[in-house]
Amino acid sequence: MMRTLCLHPPSYEGFDGGAGSRYQARREIRSFWYPTWLAQVAAIVPGSKLLDAPPAGLRVDDVIPLAARYDLAVLHTSSPSFAGDVRVADALKRANPALTIGFVGAKVAVEPESSLLASEAIDFVAREEFDFTIAEIAEGRPLAGVAGVSYRAAGGEVVHNAGRPVLEDMDRLPYVTDVYKRDLDINDYFIGYLRHPYVSLYTGRGCRSRCTFCLWPQTVGGHRYRTRSAAHVLGEMARIRELFPAVKEVFFDDDTFTDDRRRAEEIARGMGRLGLTWSCNAKANVPYETLKVLRDNGLRLLLVGYESGNQQILVNIKKGVRVERARQFTRDCRDLGITIHGTFIVGLPGETAETIRETIRFAKEINPHSLQVSIAAPYPGTALYRQAAENGWLPDDDAALTDERGVQAATLGYPNLSRTEIYDSVETFYKQFYFRAGKIAEMSAEMFRSPEVMRRRLREGREFIGFMRHRSG
Repeated sequence: MMRTLCLHPPSYEGFDGGAGSRYQARREIRSFWYPTWLAQVAAIVPGSKLLDAPPAGLRVDDVIPLAARYDLAVLHTSSPSFAGDVRVADALKRANPALTIGFVGAKVAVEPESSLLASEAIDFVAREEFDFTIAEIAEGRPLAGVAGVSYRAAGGEVVHNAGRPVLEDMDRLPYVTDVYKRDLDINDYFIGYLRHPYVSLYTGRGCRSRCTFCLWPQTVGGHRYRTRSAAHVLGEMARIRELFPAVKEVFFDDDTFTDDRRRAEEIARGMGRLGLTWSCNAKANVPYETLKVLRDNGLRLLLVGYESGNQQILVNIKKGVRVERARQFTRDCRDLGITIHGTFIVGLPGETAETIRETIRFAKEINPHSLQVSIAAPYPGTALYRQAAENGWLPDDDAALTDERGVQAATLGYPNLSRTEIYDSVETFYKQFYFRAGKIAEMSAEMFRSPEVMRRRLREGREFIGFMRHRSG
């Protein structure tokens, strides 16, 4: 068995490149998701080590000495972080020329050849779902015999092996929580709308929705929702209680946990029996009856992608939800006492200055507890990227998805809406949503009820203001 290092490489300060979503960038407040995909590899490969450099505050010089201790290094990469991740791979290879280095992630899944050609330090990339691919390589199998791999042959030419079928029996996946306990410090992981400390993981892969911008369903996970059994999930939940008694919340990071409502209700009832508080991703169409079952069994918060308040834009991106249905869903959550963190995107196809104002009005009307505003990001491999390329919405200079500081950039531009207008609208959105008398009163009351919340919100407020100033500068 090859001594295997699963590495989320050092990057920009505060850069959440491990986020399995459309938003791999520095965030407005200190936020880090768990590197669940890499942790799954580490859970399968005996004797492996998971190192998540960004939340641990590790720099390249801290990581390079590890090269001599391992035979195989698996680096998770993304489109925004790829150039920096290649530099880390180069440094690891210089430190240990015998080290086999592989890259994983959506970036290399859709661009395997150009990724390999970026550096001779990269020996292979793993396409599709890569956990069992890496396990076979770690066993010492020749790359030529491993499905789902593109690799550099002895003569330097790139070889693409046959694809790996998606995993159907999701209960084959071992728990990632044991890897979290062994290799990570849960106190390093913060998400502004989740209680701290929290733990997040996947209970399934794939998403039935067809949103044109969403990265992982279009590149790795697919559009069938393949799930672990409720018993398997609840077994890991019991393990969390045992390993992490200080954890205040569990987050199910499935693209849309509520896609399978009957299963969601079954898991919820198990969470209620365990006495665990939990949250998850949801589409804004869950019926009241299901919401009530989830709420009655420990559900605290839903992360909901509203994206826009304009119906035509939702149609353009194939969101599959009507604005009025989203309104009713939000009213139902409020009536049941379920907290919502809403996510919105500016700069989607069809966007104008007026539709941005319409979305801001919509956000203020439905008034989620908190929100995140992102800029439409055309990741390679998505329908949005192909549409942008076909319509000339991408810049001629192939501008990056983030700037040199890791802050999300405005990549798409339209004849009637410039990149500058899209970029500036993020700050306008935040100000108009949060700097309202009612919202300030709501947040102040929450802080006064809890000294812990007050300390956290004051810290986050300083980080948010500093980030916005930095972003404007």
